[in-house]
Amino acid sequence: MIAMDLSFTGQQFYFEAVDGTGTFPITEQYAAQCGYTVTILYAPDLVELRASYFSCHTMNQNDDTFAFNFNLVVNQTGRLISYALNETCSLNLPWSPREVTCDVNYLEVSVQSDVVCPLAPKPNIWDTSMEMVYSSASPGWQVVFLNENGEGKPMNLTEANLNGYTLTLTENRMVLRAAYGQRHSFITMIDGVFVEVVHAILFTRQDWLVLLVDLVAACTMYDSVNNHGGYMIWETPQTLYPGFPTTNFSFGLNGELREPTVATDLGYNLNESDARVLIGIPYNAEGTYRISVVDGDLYDLYTCNFYMEQLSSNRGLETRVRAYKKLSSPLIKSSIFTENRTVPDEKMFTVYLYNVPDDAELVSVQLENQKFNGPFVNSSFYTLDIAVNQNYTYSYTLKVPFDSPFVISRFSAENEATENKLNVVFTVFVRPQNEPYSYHTTVTALTGVAFPQFNTSCSKTGITFKRHHQPSDFLWDITVGSELLTTELAAKQGYVLSNDSHMLQLDVPLFTQGYQYENVSLKGFVGTFKILVRDHKTFKIQSVIVETCLFTTTEEIVVCSKDGTMSVVVNLSKVSEAGGSPNRTTLLDKACTPEEADEKSARFAFPLNSCDSRVKVRRGLPLA
Repeated sequence: MIAMDLSFTGQQFYFEAVDGTGTFPITEQYAAQCGYTVTILYAPDLVELRASYFSCHTMNQNDDTFAFNFNLVVNQTGRLISYALNETCSLNLPWSPREVTCDVNYLEVSVQSDVVCPLAPKPNIWDTSMEMVYSSASPGWQVVFLNENGEGKPMNLTEANLNGYTLTLTENRMVLRAAYGQRHSFITMIDGVFVEVVHAILFTRQDWLVLLVDLVAACTMYDSVNNHGGYMIWETPQTLYPGFPTTNFSFGLNGELREPTVATDLGYNLNESDARVLIGIPYNAEGTYRISVVDGDLYDLYTCNFYMEQLSSNRGLETRVRAYKKLSSPLIKSSIFTENRTVPDEKMFTVYLYNVPDDAELVSVQLENQKFNGPFVNSSFYTLDIAVNQNYTYSYTLKVPFDSPFVISRFSAENEATENKLNVVFTVFVRPQNEPYSYHTTVTALTGVAFPQFNTSCSKTGITFKRHHQPSDFLWDITVGSELLTTELAAKQGYVLSNDSHMLQLDVPLFTQGYQYENVSLKGFVGTFKILVRDHKTFKIQSVIVETCLFTTTEEIVVCSKDGTMSVVVNLSKVSEAGGSPNRTTLLDKACTPEEADEKSARFAFPLNSCDSRVKVRRGLPLA
């Protein structure tokens, strides 16, 4: 067995067998006929070449030393580069009289040359075929492949080779090899297990003596992918050949054999009956592999390279069956999932993507209709962090602010809150085929409704408040002081109110009720007006919208400040025309002179109840 790292070979490579006559590309068909198996193991990222000791181009020395010569041909940037792979192997235990190999793509049987005992799966086949073999025997080797009824047509070895069979006569053994599914093979059931059988009789006539060699190979075809509670299953008859009961068997993964008692201690499930042996390999057994598979959804597939040796014996003649099989579990829904860990007070979505398998790579994140491809760079739109878990999976943390353009926000009347929604599509590529799989999730978070916001502006004659209607408007009341802003209030106070289906606009002229005035001078003054946002249910103030503007002083104004000070600007141009001076004018109280004056005007400021001011009561309210 030779294993190479896939990162070295890439996806474009092939093997060649080499002998003294040349090089021979190991194609799929040639491999099965000549005793080679090439397997790509995606989970450990290996490509594996396995060769029978009796494979076509092996140098065989007395059936105990075998020299292998191969080339690995790799396409590297358009150039074919060849690497020589050579190995010599010696037997570590003697051959059994009869050896059967059930590999992934072929079956092979070799028989010691002096073994004469018939080993047919059904004894009557041997009896019914004898007359046909004797009548056809001639000098030179011939072979007849028997069907399930013991019928067949003799052919020479060249014809057999053209039909996909390889027959080899070595120093001490006779070897037959064939791919599965040959037209001369047949499927039969032994003790409830399907078995593929190739039964050949190799024969030749030497003078009056006919020499016959019974070459029969039976390989279990059991291939279960049903769910067996976390086990991959291999099942084989206790007795593959009539009269040759099993005396011992051992099994394991990746060519490592274990005795049954050891395997059961490691969690394997072993069930032996009178007729069958059932072996269950746990999905998580040492030597198994997990592979991600995209088939509409993302699945886990557990696989292993199962190996079993089964010994059977009759009258001292031993048959050893070596079975190689790639076992797989059914497709199991992947445990990849997302979790919404958003804390609304943080004003940011936090989305976790868990259990991304180690043979999958996150290649893009789509937020609403915008796709971001890796490598990912954190920005004001999102941040993405990665973590490695103890079970060799990956987790990703995606953060997206609520004010991101990809977040959809709407008012929820049912919750009396703002519902923020984010659609996310995570796309991973499953290696090595780079099959895409997309995982979609939608996360939501509720936040309190923002208080109504107004746009304000100043004009020469007043202040304007303006806002667009929102679905949450019913939660709030707009008031001037403690009075609800209505068309009736606006008409009473001299405001101009317009309120349609789209927008509310309030124009507040100067000197209407609700203004506050400060910094009155001959050239101007500051006017402030505010409106209140109150909770509709409790009438508690939630927000205050204030606008302050600088206004130009008109010819004559009278304003009252909160501290009880009256400011009066008077036009005294006639005094000036008469030769007087505005800064020498007074109120009725001669002590009340202007705070400031120019050529035409004077400004007086004085507290109530001073400067001979008079207070009148109107409707219970004092007026100065």
